Amino acid sequence: MKTIKNILCLMLLAVVFTACDGNDADFDTTAEVETTGGLLTVDKTLIGYVVGDNGTYTASGKVYQGEVKTSRIDIYNSFTNSVTGETSNEVLLATIDIADPTTGTNDLFSSSFMYADLINGLTLSTGALSPNDTDLSIGDFFNLRYEATTSEGYINTNYQTTKVSVGTRFAGVYRPLDAAYYRIGVLTYGTSDWQLFCPETVIESVDATTYRVVEFFGPFSGNTWYFEIDGSDNITYPANTPDGAAQTGNGQPFITCESNPGDMTNVPCGAGVSNYVVRDNVNGADQLVMSFGYYTAGSGAREFYHTLEKIVD
Repeated sequence: MKTIKNILCLMLLAVVFTACDGNDADFDTTAEVETTGGLLTVDKTLIGYVVGDNGTYTASGKVYQGEVKTSRIDIYNSFTNSVTGETSNEVLLATIDIADPTTGTNDLFSSSFMYADLINGLTLSTGALSPNDTDLSIGDFFNLRYEATTSEGYINTNYQTTKVSVGTRFAGVYRPLDAAYYRIGVLTYGTSDWQLFCPETVIESVDATTYRVVEFFGPFSGNTWYFEIDGSDNITYPANTPDGAAQTGNGQPFITCESNPGDMTNVPCGAGVSNYVVRDNVNGADQLVMSFGYYTAGSGAREFYHTLEKIVD
């Protein structure tokens, strides 16, 4: 009965808060955990791999233990070349044994790796991957797939994977520190809305200066949009996407402080006020301060402002 109540509550939340539904899928198979086991949630579905930093990265998550216990997690790894589209073979990256799965309902798991671990055993039609990460292209990525072995011998592939995306410094997952959304001049959503229902914004590198926001567009899901960071850490927004299409938000024309200053009067605009980067050279928790929006013909402007902080391990 407890499981059923949890599902009903989650369904209600999904109906009420349809603007931000990025995490609803985490619970799609909760009802099955009691009988089949092997349900995992992954902490990060995107990890930004920064070329040349020689860093250590961690894949982690949680096991939801039911009547059937998960006793082992295997993490498999493959690589995709963004230029050719070719995907490598898949190899075992790590095995994590759950020491005593009977002691609790939830068990945490994690595995750390470096570049040498990621490329070990992977090959393309051109041969093994280069031991130098500087030979990678921005947009290349490794894909981590999770398999859970249960106490009854079942092997379940988790629906969540982790994309280890090769990029530049400002790619990664961000949390909101400050935010506002104005609909036709009226403050409609604030910081607490971002933090509660859209807690993570996923950003990927496209090239050395261009970034793709996978989720979210302000407080709205289901949008992919782009911005650029120049050598002086100023943020701008290209009129067109990399494939040449006009940039939009929620299907409407994208507007900025520069392109539509008369429509961006409720959010901060101007040099040193918004659309700039705050670097954290100690902990890596860089911040993006951004103002942007979209315009609906016959209705008016929708204005967004937020300060996002990069989430670091």
